[in-house]
Amino acid sequence: MSLLKHTTEFCASYGLDVPIIMAPMAGACPVGLASAVSNAGGMGACGALLMDDGQIHDWASQFRDMSNGAFMLNNWIEEPAPARNKRQEEQMRAFLSGFGPDVARDAGDAPLLSFDAQCQAMLAARPTVISSIMGLYDEDMVQQMKQNDIRWFATVTSVTEAVAAEEAGADALIVQGHEAGGHRGNFLTPAGESVGLMSLIPAVADAVSIPLIATGGIADKRSIAAAIMLGASAVQIGTGLLRAPEADIAPAWADAIATALPEDTVTTRAYSGKLGRAIKNKYLAEIQKPDAPDPAPYPIQRALTAGMRSKASAENNIDMMQAWAGQSARLARDDEASDIISSLWSEVVAQFD
Repeated sequence: MSLLKHTTEFCASYGLDVPIIMAPMAGACPVGLASAVSNAGGMGACGALLMDDGQIHDWASQFRDMSNGAFMLNNWIEEPAPARNKRQEEQMRAFLSGFGPDVARDAGDAPLLSFDAQCQAMLAARPTVISSIMGLYDEDMVQQMKQNDIRWFATVTSVTEAVAAEEAGADALIVQGHEAGGHRGNFLTPAGESVGLMSLIPAVADAVSIPLIATGGIADKRSIAAAIMLGASAVQIGTGLLRAPEADIAPAWADAIATALPEDTVTTRAYSGKLGRAIKNKYLAEIQKPDAPDPAPYPIQRALTAGMRSKASAENNIDMMQAWAGQSARLARDDEASDIISSLWSEVVAQFD
């Protein structure tokens, strides 16, 4: 059991029974799923990217009505607005008309929510942890977290990013491997140079002194045990929880996860303008053709594809659906979230006995 010493210490630091954290999947983090994970002894989570300050407050309040466990709030770090290319956007609008409703000419002008207001709402919610992705919180935000006894988990994808995050005051690092579903967390290392998790964990462990949480392709006892043996104190699971009924995702998405082989997922900018891993479908096949337009940058592309994505979800149509999934998707279990969490950790502990 000596190999589990660091996981035991991590759990004690955060009031957990099991070192399993729910990935903060923006748009796929209902309170019911997060509370079930926390009630099973892990840490529930919420991706606040798409929420305004009132929605963040309401989510945290509802969570506390359902659980007294630990929880994490997450947001993308704000970045400068991208340069606009109207010709490219017109080409993308025309292309998308073949997959969903016509895209309004001003769709790309949709404003983002206030990052500062989101940060203040997260602080006011007093979660156990606030995490970052695609960058680092500034010094003022870090100080406010510390003053409110909120820990900061920084998502990193390279040794360079890990060292920078530790120097900036992160309490732990979420080490994201290339296998992960959804958006890449890169901010200093180009997304196209992302590293697989099994190579990344030991390299980061040798470079920093704070705890590591492994994420990307974590879905069964083997991957959890491997991450721990390589130096992780905990794991973060996203796709592995999406077939739980509490996730409440579109049935077509859940069904695709159940059958997806590792090679059935691909990294793409076609949905949001940011690189993310999703299950291959008709839309992705068409946009990868040589004569297809290049995706616009984030957040323009996300705004342009909003109608298509909404229509696909409403019609349960996987061909146009934004079906994020990691390379270990097929290992996701069709069980209640609490059973997934408790059984996974029991199986891991049995391996180390």
